[in-house]
Parts: sequence; C-alpha cells; structure tokens
Amino acid sequence: MSIATHCPYCALQCGMHLSQERGATLVQANARFPVNRGGLCVKGWNAAATLAHGDRLREPLVRGTDGRLQPATWDAALAHVAEAFSRIQVRHGSDAVGVFGSGALTNEKAYLLGKFARVALGTANIDYNGRFCMSSAAAAANRAFGIDRGLPFPIEDLCNAEAILLVGGNPAETMPPLMQYFEAQQRGGGCLIVADPRQTPTASWAQMHLPLRPGTDAALANGLLHILIRDRMVDEGYIASRTEGFDEVRRVTAAYWPERVEQITGVPETRLIEAAHRLGQAKTAMVLTARGPEQQAQGVANTLAFINVALALGMCGRQGGGFGTLTGQGNGQGGREHGQKADQLPGYRSIEDPAARAHLAEVWNVPADSIPRRGKSATELIDALGREVHGLFVVGSNLAVSAPDAVHVEGRLAALKLLVVADFFLSETAQLADVVLPSAQWAEEDGTMTNLEGRVIRRRRAVAPPEGVRTDIQILCALAAALGKRHMFAFDGSAAVFEELRAATRGGVADYSGITYDRLDETDGIFWPCPSIEHPGTPRLFTSSFPTASGRARFHATPHQSIAEERTDEFPLHLTTGRILAHYQSGTQTRRVTPLRDASPEPLAEIHPSTARRAGIRSGDQVTVATRRGAAVFRAKLTRAIREDAIFVPFHWGGMQSVNRLTNPAVDPISGMPEFKVCAAECRRDDE
Repeated sequence: MSIATHCPYCALQCGMHLSQERGATLVQANARFPVNRGGLCVKGWNAAATLAHGDRLREPLVRGTDGRLQPATWDAALAHVAEAFSRIQVRHGSDAVGVFGSGALTNEKAYLLGKFARVALGTANIDYNGRFCMSSAAAAANRAFGIDRGLPFPIEDLCNAEAILLVGGNPAETMPPLMQYFEAQQRGGGCLIVADPRQTPTASWAQMHLPLRPGTDAALANGLLHILIRDRMVDEGYIASRTEGFDEVRRVTAAYWPERVEQITGVPETRLIEAAHRLGQAKTAMVLTARGPEQQAQGVANTLAFINVALALGMCGRQGGGFGTLTGQGNGQGGREHGQKADQLPGYRSIEDPAARAHLAEVWNVPADSIPRRGKSATELIDALGREVHGLFVVGSNLAVSAPDAVHVEGRLAALKLLVVADFFLSETAQLADVVLPSAQWAEEDGTMTNLEGRVIRRRRAVAPPEGVRTDIQILCALAAALGKRHMFAFDGSAAVFEELRAATRGGVADYSGITYDRLDETDGIFWPCPSIEHPGTPRLFTSSFPTASGRARFHATPHQSIAEERTDEFPLHLTTGRILAHYQSGTQTRRVTPLRDASPEPLAEIHPSTARRAGIRSGDQVTVATRRGAAVFRAKLTRAIREDAIFVPFHWGGMQSVNRLTNPAVDPISGMPEFKVCAAECRRDDE
C-alpha cells in the first residue's frame, strides 16, 4: 500500500508516496501534488534512509555518575526530568527552565510545545531555531503588510512574472524542484535577476547576476528604487491609493544614485540601471528575498528595503507580481505561527495583546494572568543559560551546530544544571545532554505542515516507529503528566491536538479554524487564513487591501547601515555561509545518508583564485579560517564564482568543521536574527 505524505526537508514540502517492499521504505514522487509536480531533490529521494538507520535512538538515555549516557526506562527518564525541572523552578523561579523548539515540527507539535512551556512549566522562555531562519522576513512583512506569510500568493504565480529579482537565494541547490517555475517563467519570456555575492548555480542560470558585496543589501535596494523613481517607472497611482509612507522613502533613496551604490555594493552602475529597468518595464514583477539579506544584524531593514521596491512598482496583490520570501525549514511557516516563539501565542497572536491572552486562556481553561509574558528570543536565551536559565528542553533542534558562535553556545549548554534533548539521532547537542528522549521521525507520525505558500497539508504516518520510540506529542503529554498537568494534556494523538489548535487560532491572523483533517484529505492543501468550514482558503493575499489599521501597505525608509563587523588588515575577508545541495541544516540527518555523504563528505571553503594565490593556497589544501571568535578547518575550493573579498563555507558540519564557530552573534534589534551572512575573517594555509 502506498501512503501519500510529504518530504521532511525544506519548505516546499514536496509531495511523495511511501511504500514498503521487503522491509524497506521506498520513495516515489507524487506527480499530482501541485507544488513539486513529480520532482524531488536528491535529499527527497533519499529521505527514507534515516528511518531504519543504525544510529537511531531507541531508548531514553540518562547521564550517570560516571559521566556517560546510560539506557533508562521511559518512566525513570521522565521522572528524572520532571523532578529536576521542578527543583530548578522552586529554587530559581518559573522562568529558570527554558524550551527550544524547531521549524521542523508539525503544526500540532509546535502548538503543543508552546502550550507545554506556558502551562505545564509556566515559563516565558520558549523560542526556536526559526529565529535563525525566518525572523527578519517575518518582522518586515508584519511591519509592511500587517501579516507574515512567506509567499502571499500561490507558487505558480512565479511562472507569470515578466521579471523576478531574487536576493540572496540559491534554490537550484536548496530547493531544486522550485526551479521548474523559473524555467516556465523564462520560457514565457520572463527575466530572472539574482543578487548574490556568489555566482551560485541559480545566479549562473539567471539572465542577470548582481554580485553585491556581503552586507550591502539595503544599499542595493535603495539604489534600484532611486533609478525607478528617477526614470519614472514607479506606479504613482498604486502608491497613492494603496500605500503610505512613500514620501520619506523617496527622500532617503534620493541619496542612493548609481555611482554611489556601485561604490558601496561593488555592482557596476550599468548593471544596476539595467536591472531596475527590467523590473520597471515589466507588466508583472516580483521581488523575492531569502536568507542572504535576512540573516544579518540589519536583516529587517534589508527586507523592508526590498519590500519598498515591490510596493513602488505597484505589484503587491496583483497576480504574477508582488513580494515574497523563500521560507527555509520544512515547517518554517507553521512553526512560527502557533506559539513556540517567545513573543507569540497561537494564530500568530502577540503574547502582549490582552485580547489574545483572554482568548487562549479560555481555550486552555487557565486564568489569563497565568500565561507568561514575552520571554527571551533564541540568542538571548542561549546567552542566559547557566545564568538566569538553568534547565533547557530542546525538541528537534541542534543548536550546538546551528547557532552562531558555537564555542560560546557549547559553553552555555555545559553550564546548565539539566539539558534535555528529544531527537531521533544523537546530534552534537544531544551528546551534551543529561537526558536524551528518542523521538519518532516524519514518516512515523501524523500531523500537518504549512509550506512556503501558506498551504496547510497532511503529513501521514507510513510506518511504525521503532519499539521504544515515542512521538513528540506522546513525550510532551507524558512529561506534562509527570509535572502534574495530565488533565490539560490528555491528547490521544495529532488529530486531537489539531482540534484544539483550530480553536486556539480562531480569529487570529493565521486562522486555521476552518481547516480539518477531512478537508485536507480531500484536497492538495488549504491556504490560511481559513476562518470557517465553508471558506475555501486564501491562496492570494492583498488583492483589495492589506490587514493593517489603514488597509494600506506601509513603506519604511531604510538607509544602508554598516555591517556589525567590518574587515581589517588582520581579518581582510567577508565570511558568508549557506546551504549546499546534498545536505540540510545542521546535517544531523543528511550526514548519515551514504549517497549524500559521498556527494559532499566535508565542507569546502570557497575562495577566489586571486585571493588564494596571495595567501599561497592551492585547491584541496587544508586551510584555517579564523574570526574574532575562533577558528575552524576546511579544504579549499578555488572558484571564480565568488568575490575576491569574500569566502563561503556551508554550515552543515560540527566540531572543528563547524563554520558557526566563526559566525557573529550580533543580532538584529527587531527580529533577534544573528549576523550569519557576514563577518570579518582571515584564511591561511595549514602546514600539513
């Protein structure tokens, strides 16, 4: 029998079928699912390889007096966690225990984790690894549009855009099935413009490449808008009728004439003008951002600057046009909607909103004033470990690899009185834990996910988890019971949790109340908001108004600011990071899959040949890359596809091959996003 479900990796959530043959789980692409249309990337084709992997955790582990992780029963492990967390909270207060979630969790698990933190533990301190992924884009969209949905239009709109500006994204490697939409756009005569410090496979495939200097994104956006205004290519009627705040943006961008922007960004003036004219002359144009401009200490400002371009063109809300952001993690969209962020309650409600608190208090049957207020964002939470926060429960995240300044992170984790990790492999973070709880994987559980379009889809169980392994829902309910809150977590599975999630989101920005499992089983997914059973869902937002107080979108003046860490004689290069085709996130899964590991067995430091020659580095040499935070060791890959002042390293490895040993933890003051994409570095050849 074949089970229709979805890939566990990126936010496309490609449709696939799983079947069993001679004890093995086989993957087949779902040609009928409208997102991937039968396409899968190499990670998707190999997704089932992790299910029966020999490294699977199959029983709880508790660190003994000898310092080693030893097998334990579920009852003993859960009792140990409950007693230790309770002891910490009695001594240090409720907020002394924190929770760290994941953008890979289903909607049900993200919702239940938020409820567990605030009701079972009574702590304000819950955040998740999506803070390192989508937080800048989310904050910018909320400010400009009054709502945050990665793509506020269906993905097929990409085919109908005459011009697309893609900033800091490389879908040819990070989500290959998406490329069929850009191919269709080009077949229709459309133009793809890619802005990226590297000539990535996506940039090489596009008609235009803008090789901007890392950290100069806002200057690029302001320069493009300057040209559009100067050459009278903005939609003055749309600006007057559907937006507010443009006059200040017009004033600020007047200072970004092409010659100045070339000096700041390194993009030639002629190419800036050509790109602006391609956008301005198109009947339908899109601006898409990804992690490049967003994972910076000015990530919100960068994103707002590109939103300004889309608004000035008059494209937001029009079919085949607008602004969108390419969500990264599998449930990066749903994961940030349902309460596992420090400042949010389910339905994308603000935790400081009295009406939102009253609504959730009724759903949870608790006093409104018992719901904690805003807690610490991810980087703040990590910094507080061992100081204000003495116990931490990590679910589905490997922050020892994925967080910036990894050596500092390891030190903070080691300072905890109790670290508990729920995962299916012994990740680098789990190796540091006091208690490890074995979790079920994607194909072993039911639930829902929300892809980058805001399409809510069904994840279906295809195989049973190994004996001794529990789903995260079972773990959370059992741990809540051990903490004396059994009656508030009496869920017998994901469907029961989803029913409460529907009630919790009713009337919120991300309203799922009209979505049911039965409806999802009959469709290819339903786009939120969906406020009633009769409602068809909302594939396209902003067609007539924006969900702001005035009904208008908001421009934001965003002058370019210097990066948090400029180059020096000691650190003469810009270090930037990202993903590659064969691996995903911290690599906990993909580094265990033989075809993926064989394709990319180690991280390579991409260096321009001219830069390498000056340092005496040859291709294949072992090199040390160092920043103010530490050093890491890689093999050199010489390529002309990167700027001479930059170096690129993928972030999927741990230990001395972890590029996040080097990255800058400076954060955006609005989103809390760390500056992953640019810091000052040196690269030197090792004497072997």
